[in-house]
Amino acid sequence: MKLALLPFLFAACSFNCLAGDYQLKWQDNFDGSALDESRNWSIEVNGDGGGNSELQYYRRENISIGKEPVTGENCLIITGKKESYLGKTCTSGRLTTQNKMTFQYGKLEARIKLPKTANGLWPAFWLLGTNISTVGWPKCGETDILEMGNANGITNGIQDKYFNGACHWGYYVNNSYPNYAKATTSAYSLQDDFHLFTLIWDAQSVKMYLDLDKYPSASPYYEMDITLKTTDRDPYYYFNKPFFVIFNLAIGGNFTQIWDINKITALTGGDANMYIDYIRLYQKGDTGESFTGIQTALNGTSSGTIQLVPNPSKNEVRISGIEKPFKITVYNANGAPMEDLSDAEWIDTSKFPMGAYYLRITNSIGKIETKKFIKE
Repeated sequence: MKLALLPFLFAACSFNCLAGDYQLKWQDNFDGSALDESRNWSIEVNGDGGGNSELQYYRRENISIGKEPVTGENCLIITGKKESYLGKTCTSGRLTTQNKMTFQYGKLEARIKLPKTANGLWPAFWLLGTNISTVGWPKCGETDILEMGNANGITNGIQDKYFNGACHWGYYVNNSYPNYAKATTSAYSLQDDFHLFTLIWDAQSVKMYLDLDKYPSASPYYEMDITLKTTDRDPYYYFNKPFFVIFNLAIGGNFTQIWDINKITALTGGDANMYIDYIRLYQKGDTGESFTGIQTALNGTSSGTIQLVPNPSKNEVRISGIEKPFKITVYNANGAPMEDLSDAEWIDTSKFPMGAYYLRITNSIGKIETKKFIKE
């Protein structure tokens, strides 16, 4: 589920202290029948190995929208396959928001169900600086929010718990460049269910968190100060500018220390899927923040065919329109999701505190309307 009501309400009390005045700026819940390539995403097609001697060829066919079979959640799905294609021994998928959604500072989160990575899969959720086309890598800067599948996890038999965050930046001197990576061994498996990975980025630091929805007081698993600017290779010059988002599922390569498809045990039983339930960006409106893209409409009532009655409401809101809503997500005034409903024609509002709320309503053909209601 996108977020159950009771766990979220428990978490919100503590997490708001961390989130401050964050407002939902942009999101993709992958609720439609196809990936939104017109506004949010571009699918990469190449077999260049990602600069890491990876084995896969990235194809369009390995990116889809569909249901995660256990929960039934509609998700973005990246599929890794053992198959021969254009000289490669396997295929997978990679997509990016480059030139469609970019941002500087904020809270970015994605709810992900990872595949079983042992041995040889390398799923990732990460960012690159928007100036990569002019300055190249690593001058553009790179922020890795989540990577799994590292050779150390394989060696120690903790592949399902061993993950890392990292930052790369600067330029090469004597065949090396500045970077900082930190690996963490989670207390529980990250390959059993959906888990929330969160980046909180401002002018002072880059911080990354695991499962803040379940553990709102959790400490960051990765933290780096970005204020140092003594030399032109210091982080300040590389992490105070816009970045874009990437999801991918690499296979083999330097990170895994596996370069032979016959040693990729993760694919011996068939295809492997990485499921992304949603991705959301929140910002505060602080000085220095930037955003380019199609902003999430949560600031008013959109035009459309759906009506909310009564509005204002005390106990319930009924939804009327041409057809029964397929899916409804309730947001509070800060843009935080409160409840998900399917095939519902009314909402019990008695459990909500007084204030303004927004409904994101999706019909059976994927059309979305946003409606505001007031709880008295």
